[in-house]
Amino acid sequence: MSEPLVFHFDVDGENFTSAGQASTQVKKNLRQLGLSPEIIRRVSIAMYEGEINMVIHADGGTADVIVSDDGIDIVLKDQGPGIPNVEQAMQEGFSTATDSIRSLGFGAGMGLPNMKRYTDSMNIDTVVGEGTTVTMRVDL
Repeated sequence: MSEPLVFHFDVDGENFTSAGQASTQVKKNLRQLGLSPEIIRRVSIAMYEGEINMVIHADGGTADVIVSDDGIDIVLKDQGPGIPNVEQAMQEGFSTATDSIRSLGFGAGMGLPNMKRYTDSMNIDTVVGEGTTVTMRVDL
């Protein structure tokens, strides 16, 4: 693969019915490319957690997955409220999800920690009141 493959998705905010569609499609695409099940699992988990965060906290956003010879880059962008304290948000169990979101089974405070756990690198660029961009990479 000489040219990177780019997959773009719009993530619909506050729609838990469609949450996870982008990560499901990425999983199918990566299978078609013949990537290992372990790589596919890691990318799918990181993507899903990011999608759910965009639905819960940011009224949606965009997800771009770039597959190249040496890795898979995942770029999640939203125009949500931003993350006031990234260090705190990275702590397992920390969540700002509402009780109604928690009653749906989401908001356990594992999204960002799992995104970091299942990728080789992760960067969070956030501005309170403007939005957040999370860039992750899984090396091949």
